[in-house]
Amino acid sequence: MRIAQIAPLWERVPPPAYGGIELVVGLLTDELVRRGHEVTLFASGDSISSAKLVSVHPRALRLDATIQDGSIYDMLNLASVYERAEEFDIIHAHTGYGALAYANLVTTPTVHTLHGIFTPDNEKMFRFGKNQPYISISHAQREPRLALNYVATVYNGIDVSSYKFHAQPEDPPYLAFLGRISPEKGAHLAIEIAKQAGWRLKIAGKVDVVDVEYFEKEIKPQIDSKQIEYLGEANHAQKNALMGGAVATLFPITWREPFGLVMIESMASGTPVIAMKMGSTVEVIDHGKTGFLCDNIQECISAIEQVTQLDRYGCRQHIENFFSTRQMVDGYEAVYQQIIAERFVQNGRLRSLVSLAV
Repeated sequence: MRIAQIAPLWERVPPPAYGGIELVVGLLTDELVRRGHEVTLFASGDSISSAKLVSVHPRALRLDATIQDGSIYDMLNLASVYERAEEFDIIHAHTGYGALAYANLVTTPTVHTLHGIFTPDNEKMFRFGKNQPYISISHAQREPRLALNYVATVYNGIDVSSYKFHAQPEDPPYLAFLGRISPEKGAHLAIEIAKQAGWRLKIAGKVDVVDVEYFEKEIKPQIDSKQIEYLGEANHAQKNALMGGAVATLFPITWREPFGLVMIESMASGTPVIAMKMGSTVEVIDHGKTGFLCDNIQECISAIEQVTQLDRYGCRQHIENFFSTRQMVDGYEAVYQQIIAERFVQNGRLRSLVSLAV
């Protein structure tokens, strides 16, 4: 099968540190190549992949201070895909609404994995392309009122073998928070939980430009490097060590999280997750076995004392069984085959109608 994978250009594939979409695209692409598919990856020029790499810019956009309008490069990236559409059996876009305007202009089918959320603005574009095939990364992510043509839900997966298993948390004990330092990820709530419970908290994650004010006002004043530590942005090994050494990873989100890779990365390391019961958390966490789903801060605090009783190996096994790269790629392969078969049937019917008309 000839497959085009379109990644966002903001971060390289795979990301050196934070970058959930790019991590997923990298794992998916390399596994498809391993399975014998002919894959072309359209991504930033510094990406590392076993597929053929095509790029319109030599490095991730977030690393290039000279760029004033990143949307231009996004358009160039999509144009480079669709001007070669006939070379592929299927195009797989991970760019949100970006590819929707291009997809109807070619005969090669495009499937769109939605990694983000819906907004009043982007909903207009999704309504425009509502009949194109979509893949959700959780059932909770779907927005029924938009009537999009969802063909499947495929959960994100990770290479579990690349995460060292931690059978026991470190001593002295601590809680972990990892993710983008932003209001919706709930770093401020993680601090509140740790302080009220009297636990140490180690925080790691990047601060985007739009979240600098939040970090400076809500987070930085509470960092004392004793009870509350901020470690900066963490790479893969640092994330694994941070979460693996924790008694629990806090995931106190304030929004309808589409998926949340941090949860499965933590459980792969052996560490259960205490999360707010919102968005995808009910689909990822096995309540009472791999973590706890909570409705408020007080429930999160209560869960800390219970979490030490959970089986850490069971947490890892949960990820191996349901959220591995193999399961993810199996799901995408099935979707590709389904869409290509349907397009073949549609084209056959069209040819028959044309012959009858003649």
